[in-house]
Amino acid sequence: MSEQPILVRARAPLRLGLGGGGSDLSPFCDEFGGFVLNATVALFVYAMLQRRTDGQVCFVAADRQETFSCDATSGLAIDSTLPLHKATYLRIVRDYNHGEPLPLTLTTYSDVPAGSGLGSSSALVVAMIEAFKELLNLPLGEYEVAQLAHSIERTDAAMQGGKQDQYAAAFGGFNFMEFYEGNRVIVNPLRMRPATVNELEASLVLFNTGVSRDSEAIIAEQTSRVVRHEQDSIAAMHKLKAEAVAMKEVLLRGDIAKLGEVLNAGWESKKRTAAAVTNRDLEQIYEIAMSAGAFSGKVSGAGGGGYMMFLVDPARRPAVWRALQGVSGSVMRVQFTNDGAISWRSRQSPF
Repeated sequence: MSEQPILVRARAPLRLGLGGGGSDLSPFCDEFGGFVLNATVALFVYAMLQRRTDGQVCFVAADRQETFSCDATSGLAIDSTLPLHKATYLRIVRDYNHGEPLPLTLTTYSDVPAGSGLGSSSALVVAMIEAFKELLNLPLGEYEVAQLAHSIERTDAAMQGGKQDQYAAAFGGFNFMEFYEGNRVIVNPLRMRPATVNELEASLVLFNTGVSRDSEAIIAEQTSRVVRHEQDSIAAMHKLKAEAVAMKEVLLRGDIAKLGEVLNAGWESKKRTAAAVTNRDLEQIYEIAMSAGAFSGKVSGAGGGGYMMFLVDPARRPAVWRALQGVSGSVMRVQFTNDGAISWRSRQSPF
């Protein structure tokens, strides 16, 4: 009986942006420095690689039901069809396989839909790199994986965005991140008390608005305002930085009530960075949650839709849950994870 071919699998976690999101955007972080606090949750993007013997390369986004295939030796352009898959493959071939094509099938899927505000696009690139790292035995650490993912997404695929998502997916856990000129990044893992993590999980409600927002348009507006040196937007970015520092301090003290105050202040600052960060529907959802007992909340990510998070006294969480179930969207609990991107080899399932 012949052996089944080796299948490489990888996964990268999604993240909740707790504070400072937006200050990791260039040119703001290049000029002023950026501070972000985020935490990864037990929701993942998966990537699988299997070598082929027919000379073809095939990309499959199973959750989106999109497929692309071609001869591995033919020219491959980064276009609107699975651009991140193509950009990642091309960079790996160029930089880590001496330009020699790799006939294979690359399959991906995510636990959440695109446009969620949980960093799924960047986690996708990190998961694909992690799979290639396993396949080719590449000597890449967390910083190298994150930097490579950022370069692929922002330069090769020409997608706008910040820097925090790639580092969150690569490192995992609760992290206070610093962003400076020249793509210099410092990731500071937080030594969280288990009791604080448990209390935070019991106090959080995550709501999927069902709206896939266009983060690039919001980020383009934020960037443009900074380039034009609009003082209100720049001042709001500085407040977001300060609130990320304050959030780190209250989390390390385990003060969830104070965390709620900082979260609300951060949401108010975030709305000042671009007009499309919020809209009437998001404000209505926010008010419904507050009326039901939540004491703070914000949108995760750039804004405009995706997931919203709310802090609530655990005894009031069922009431907030019921109130949000009356709105178009879906409610879910939060479980944090300390695991960053991981990869492994598996025998192909016979089923």
